[in-house]
Amino acid sequence: MQPTEQASQEAAAPGGDFEVREMLCLALHRASRAITSQYRPLLAPHGLTYPQYLVITLLRISGTTTVGGVGEELGLESSTLSPLLTRLAERGLVTRTRSTDDERRVEVSLTPQGRALGEELADVPWAVCRATGLSVPEMKGVVAQLTEMVDRLERPPAA
Repeated sequence: MQPTEQASQEAAAPGGDFEVREMLCLALHRASRAITSQYRPLLAPHGLTYPQYLVITLLRISGTTTVGGVGEELGLESSTLSPLLTRLAERGLVTRTRSTDDERRVEVSLTPQGRALGEELADVPWAVCRATGLSVPEMKGVVAQLTEMVDRLERPPAA
């Protein structure tokens, strides 16, 4: 048995209680709240919520994409995404247009005002990274581990 397989099996083996402070769900919850709280004062002067900021950043980096693509990339449900995009459109930051290739698809893109705001906010992730005390390689390592964990949890069970 490979060392990583053994460690994985040991981690999954039942026996004994976890202390609440040792539970992954609590650590992730607290980390999420702490990270999000670092964004609030950086976004408040621009009148943005954290999810709105994520949409603007995604569109700034990726360009025009579909509503479904935004939801998939950010892990947002349609019921959350639709009002969020409506608010951004009302502020003149994004446009939504029906695809000429497929009328069922709605494409989202930044307006010039939205692009300017996205560029203005480009340094926000660096400020948050500095606040964590992690180096960029450490942060990228944490993100890679969390992404791998989410991918495993979202993978359909083997038949």
